[in-house]
Amino acid sequence: MGLFSEMFAWWKGNTIGTRLFTWRKGIRVGEDGLGNIYYRERNGVRRWVTYRTLAEPSQVPPEWHGWLHHTVDVPPTEEDYTPRSWQKAHRPNMTGTYEAYRPPGSTLRPQVQKPPLDYEPWQPK
Repeated sequence: MGLFSEMFAWWKGNTIGTRLFTWRKGIRVGEDGLGNIYYRERNGVRRWVTYRTLAEPSQVPPEWHGWLHHTVDVPPTEEDYTPRSWQKAHRPNMTGTYEAYRPPGSTLRPQVQKPPLDYEPWQPK
């Protein structure tokens, strides 16, 4: 199953085609804290990432996102990058799990018994 998933399962990370292209044309630029490895083409035009686990683009940290999309020319490994105070660490998508966001008034919110009312309902006499 390992060779089969390596050749055809693109969601597992990098396929055999990605590995061959990276081996042939890629130069390793760096690695982030999650284990993702970043490459650039030898002529410097294309940039890409190979994910450590599943291919989920939300796992790319902000400093590497800017480099991948040509917003900045210098990768974070070659500069003293300090994250901003408003930047948060990666958190996977929690939709469908117990930790999913549920707004006030949601019937799925566990703490709320009855949604708060902004009005007083009419009662017939």
